[in-house]
Amino acid sequence: MGIVLGPHQYGKAETRVVRIYRDGPEHQIRDLNVSTSLRGDFDDAHLRGDQAHVLPTDSQKNTVYAYAMEHGGGALEAYALALARHFADDIGPVQAARVDVDEYQWERITAAGTPHPHAFVRAGQEIRTASAVVEGKGSEQHAWVVSGLRDLVLLKSTGSEFAGFLRDRYTTLAETHDRVLATSLTARWRYLRPDADWDRVYSDARRHLVERFASVHSLALQQSLWEMGQAVLAGSPEIAEVRLSAPNKHHFLVDLTPFGLENPGEVFHADDRPYGLIQCSVQRADAPPAGSVWESPTAFA
Repeated sequence: MGIVLGPHQYGKAETRVVRIYRDGPEHQIRDLNVSTSLRGDFDDAHLRGDQAHVLPTDSQKNTVYAYAMEHGGGALEAYALALARHFADDIGPVQAARVDVDEYQWERITAAGTPHPHAFVRAGQEIRTASAVVEGKGSEQHAWVVSGLRDLVLLKSTGSEFAGFLRDRYTTLAETHDRVLATSLTARWRYLRPDADWDRVYSDARRHLVERFASVHSLALQQSLWEMGQAVLAGSPEIAEVRLSAPNKHHFLVDLTPFGLENPGEVFHADDRPYGLIQCSVQRADAPPAGSVWESPTAFA
């Protein structure tokens, strides 16, 4: 029975880049976490330890910094796509390149009623994300772009139910027609083409997600995700597919009767684990193939 080398890749993970824009009296800030991953003619590095075709991960890190200066003034997706195209086009042994970028948001501090020109505060825990995958070179090249967000914490204090579910001998959960529904949402969407008004589409998609979460009377978190995904596609014709992942942040009503107190749905215990994890994809029926854009280095093994 023979043994062969299977799929492989390598890159530089989580290069932290902070870009300060000093073009005027009011400074701007971009705070990024960038990961690169390359696939290609790297068999000899594994089989014989021959590094002749291997671009050092340190070189990838340096490219991330240089491109933050040369291409870091636009949308997150444009920066990721420029990096991925560079690796695929300009590095001979590379057959496919992937770039994943997280952006941490900052807000300008207001002091004495006036926005401060160069002082900032982190804007919550929500993170904007973007990924670009480029395969091939020249006229044979194909590119895909995914935008998204994660750690978007949402909560409804009512307007959510969970009843009529399947039961077996181990089921103890009681049905409810009025519950707290909360989640920390991850949403990612891929585009029909690697060319869009990235910032506008991101803003629209985020707004549709939040508004639909709030407005739909939820019979299950699954239903909420379906409705949210539909709203994103209906509002953004540039998007081919949206994938949503939502842990159910359970809130359990606290029994206050031992203390002679009523609890009419007002005091809860927020339980962080275990949690239900609900995931779904909503896509256009005629969506083009996704290529390898949904694959990620962290999911390789």
